[in-house]
Amino acid sequence: MASRWDELDVDGSIMKTYIAEPDGPGPHPGVVVAQHASGVDEFIVSICDRLAQAGYVAAAPDLYHRQDDVSFEELGRMARDDPERWPTMMKKAGAMLDDEIVSDMAAALAGLHSLPGVGDSPIGVTGFCGGGRVAYLIAARNPGFAASAVFHGGNIMVARGDGPSPFEQTAQIDCPMAGFFGWDDENPSIDDVAKISAEMDKHNKPHEFHLFDNTGHSFLDQTNARAYREASAADAWEKLTIFFGENLRTPAPAGK
Repeated sequence: MASRWDELDVDGSIMKTYIAEPDGPGPHPGVVVAQHASGVDEFIVSICDRLAQAGYVAAAPDLYHRQDDVSFEELGRMARDDPERWPTMMKKAGAMLDDEIVSDMAAALAGLHSLPGVGDSPIGVTGFCGGGRVAYLIAARNPGFAASAVFHGGNIMVARGDGPSPFEQTAQIDCPMAGFFGWDDENPSIDDVAKISAEMDKHNKPHEFHLFDNTGHSFLDQTNARAYREASAADAWEKLTIFFGENLRTPAPAGK
């Protein structure tokens, strides 16, 4: 496996993007990884590395690149018990707008396709927390993605900027979706998950949602000792690799 940081120009702003590639020339399928509130941190980098080890070219774009206050690198250096860390994260996450997110994810998608090791191979998307919301949004807004995996996506029923929420765009989802949620989570709550699943059923959107006992938010994040749940994380990762294997290692559907 090899990794590096690339730079993509999006609307005149430089978006740093972490790239992890499997060994061998490919072509390999790809996955765009949408960050959580603390940015492209140690956890998100580790997800990209694990995907590369599983045979995918993974890209994690810095979705905070338009913001000129605290960088994601500075945020990553803040201690978890720093009283400024949480409000700083929430301010940065709350400043993201859906139309800008769509542009950023489209640039990351195009960036992966431009790599010799990917080319025309199918590309999926996954994301965690706010990134799970991004994975849901982008499944509705960009038909270039062949599969979407949502990890405990919060605020899916909330719009960011002008326009409808991701939930209100469910009818536009154009790829299979997997969802991974904890029974003890509050955002999204179990009621939220049921409502989202019912909306996908209403519009005949293929999806598989997985719920994990004794599990809350951020349960896959090994850097967060309070939230991490080893058994649930291992089960979810196995299910994720099966889902991507079924949807990204076969020819993409027509129109993808």
